Amino acid sequence: MAVASAAASPFTQSAPLLLRSSSPRLRFSNLFLRNQTPSSSSCSKIVAGPRDNRQPLRRGRTLSTEAIITIQSLKRARSDKDAVHRIISTTVARLIKADLLAVLTELQRQDQWILSFHVFSAVRREIWYRTDCTIYAEMVAVLARTKMNSEIDRLMEELMEELEMRGGIVAGDLRGPARLVKVLVAAEKGKAVVDVYKMMKRGGCEPNEYLFKFMIRGLRRLGEDDAACEVEKDYELWSYGGFGAEPLTV
Repeated sequence: MAVASAAASPFTQSAPLLLRSSSPRLRFSNLFLRNQTPSSSSCSKIVAGPRDNRQPLRRGRTLSTEAIITIQSLKRARSDKDAVHRIISTTVARLIKADLLAVLTELQRQDQWILSFHVFSAVRREIWYRTDCTIYAEMVAVLARTKMNSEIDRLMEELMEELEMRGGIVAGDLRGPARLVKVLVAAEKGKAVVDVYKMMKRGGCEPNEYLFKFMIRGLRRLGEDDAACEVEKDYELWSYGGFGAEPLTV
């Protein structure tokens, strides 16, 4: 109301007359006064906060409008299983690859593990999907943060089935397997670390020095001494073969 009153005051109405003054300095001064915004002391600040403890969505390059709408729809329907399935089979199924992966990443970031599972299942049904240790690693990280230990075991069983059909973890970029091993050690899943290492050996994926040492220390800390000794022997053979590798940052 204070702003409205100021707009109707005689001083404001006379501003056009002042601007017609022949003095350039006076014209500039009055123009500056008209363009000034009300000070913080003359108007109250309105701060809009979240209605609950939900984390804000990432906007810009990470999430498109379609991805944001999909996430909001899923979160609104999360207490209704049938509604979630409808959104997955319609809205989610129509997303392009980049948006689908962005939705999954954002739900994982917000620790929405149930919704992440649903979206991850949709990702795995896509024709472009290939077994990706990095995606599994982020799913394990979400489940570990939300204390869903039994779900980690279930997820790793599904990964082992995929890798069994694929012939193990093939040689290539080590960042995915290394990230997976790291989150499994943090989640205290020693048996799963052993299973991942077996799949690496089966597929011909050689660890580097950093990953070898990390697995040895992690398995020993988790009480998997026999497996740690096996990895250590493989590390000695690998070192004797003279294959140099830079430390890997996970």
